[in-house]
Amino acid sequence: MTTVAIPAGDSASIFEANRKFLLGLAYRMLGSLTEAEDVVQDSYLRWQAADRKSVASPRAFLSTIATRLSLDRLKSARAQREQYVGPWLPEPVVDEGPAPGDAIELADDLSYSMLLALERLSPLERAAFLLHDVFDLDYGEVAETLERNEATCRQLAARARKNIRAARPRYRAKGEEAERLATAFLKASREGDAEALKSLLTDDVELHTDGGGLRPAALNVITGRDKIIAFFSGFARKGGGALPQVLHVGMINAAPGIVTLEPDGLPQTTALEVEDGRIMAIYVVRNPEKLRQFGTLR
Repeated sequence: MTTVAIPAGDSASIFEANRKFLLGLAYRMLGSLTEAEDVVQDSYLRWQAADRKSVASPRAFLSTIATRLSLDRLKSARAQREQYVGPWLPEPVVDEGPAPGDAIELADDLSYSMLLALERLSPLERAAFLLHDVFDLDYGEVAETLERNEATCRQLAARARKNIRAARPRYRAKGEEAERLATAFLKASREGDAEALKSLLTDDVELHTDGGGLRPAALNVITGRDKIIAFFSGFARKGGGALPQVLHVGMINAAPGIVTLEPDGLPQTTALEVEDGRIMAIYVVRNPEKLRQFGTLR
């Protein structure tokens, strides 16, 4: 492969042209915007210190740096998540408002179901799948990044593909339909309106609530329409029926979502995965450490 010398003055502009790509890669690897931004910053420092005369493809070179940095962080992150209180969810990404929504292009592979499926893979399977299937690097570049041979990388990606195939959303609510669903769900869930919830939810709907042990949340995933209706009805009876201040209605992780300011003065995000016009999964993030970005939406 022919290498092309990169003038020093162009190095910053080349990196900026790849920043969105690197942030998207690191976020999908780690499920954390905060850590992904740290990876991007560290990647920039290594890019500036590198011998760019030997770089044939800046994008491949930068993806190697970001992937290896993410793999290093993933080791400690996975250990911490084993001790996590209640269900763990990735940090939410919105498509409007603060910078993260502008920095990461929303796509099916940003859905919560997809990100949670990625979380169940080994770190190398996750990296091989993302680099090849999501970011279109060829297997030669993937092999160089992961320091494995091409055959091994093909196997890693194939195993990952098999395990996450079912996680890809088959339907995507957008625009007015997304806003209608999010608003209707907020009203029905806060008022404990059983009939309205019954019309909105699928029979096997799941509720994931992430408080991280820092705010009240269900300690396990709740499955089934009747159980979830009972959960929200009980919440409303205990005084949670007042509608909160709405900070944002739109798409969160490529799904209909809403950001609210709760009575305790902290934000909360709710994302809804939809199938055939009904809600099949509800993802609520309450952990304040994952919601610092939403202060600017007030």
